[in-house]
Amino acid sequence: MSGFVEKPEPVQVPGLVHLHTGKVRDLYRNEDGDLVMVASDRISAYDWVLPTEIPDKGRVLTQLSLWWFEQLSDLAPHHVLSTELPEGAPADWAGRTLVCKSLRMVPVECVARGYLTGSGLAEYEQSRTVCGLALPEGLSDGSELPAPIFTPATKAEVGEHDENVSYEEVARQVGADAAAQLRQATLAVYGRARDIARERGIILADTKFEFGFDGETLVIADEVLTPDSSRFWPADTWQPGRPQPSFDKQYVRDWLTSPASGWDRRSEQPPPPLPAEVVERTRAKYVEAYERLTGTHWG
Repeated sequence: MSGFVEKPEPVQVPGLVHLHTGKVRDLYRNEDGDLVMVASDRISAYDWVLPTEIPDKGRVLTQLSLWWFEQLSDLAPHHVLSTELPEGAPADWAGRTLVCKSLRMVPVECVARGYLTGSGLAEYEQSRTVCGLALPEGLSDGSELPAPIFTPATKAEVGEHDENVSYEEVARQVGADAAAQLRQATLAVYGRARDIARERGIILADTKFEFGFDGETLVIADEVLTPDSSRFWPADTWQPGRPQPSFDKQYVRDWLTSPASGWDRRSEQPPPPLPAEVVERTRAKYVEAYERLTGTHWG
């Protein structure tokens, strides 16, 4: 069992129709048929959306995505139409709301990996492959790959795992031409972002994108290159052969699996609220990622 510990009620705004409450974002449609995407301060771990929020997280994700969209605009168009608040929206939506094109979304998480870790490491240790792609012997947790690889996954509902799939399965689902476009765009955007991050002392280990079609044009959607969708590691402490410190919810995961939480992730019990120290340290990591990547002081 997993999902929301406490599922929030959607905010009702005149002129907006609520479509979906996700792990972090709430999705609405306006009267023009555009999507209105609102990033919350919710945080998830181990397939649970936790009862404790991380202050400023939604704004950090939104502002960092906007910054990245600008860096990548020559490689792939994005879905953002406006950052203006819809009329009648709550004031606290400011800074975390995007009005976006309604796209024909591709039902695939487009993952690029430049380093071996996470589910890729688990598969590699069993078969020396990741998503069916053969990799050389001798790699360990945190190793840089000979070249970045495209390792797609199926999109899961809240409370369920994304499942890695082969490129051939993606081609079967969406067609060979669309699959080739997805792979090319994913690796091109990853390569650009990896180089930008590296200049700022950060390793972009892996990341996932969502794409949709606007007519025949492939467009990046949702968030992009945030600590929620990417593994960012400090370059000065990178050391293959062990888990790397990261700019994300590491403190949350570490606390939840520690004796201090009293929670057994193998049980069906929901996780407990986070202590103030874990909340503050997690917020600080999100802010640090934003500041180091953009070169801009938060707030």
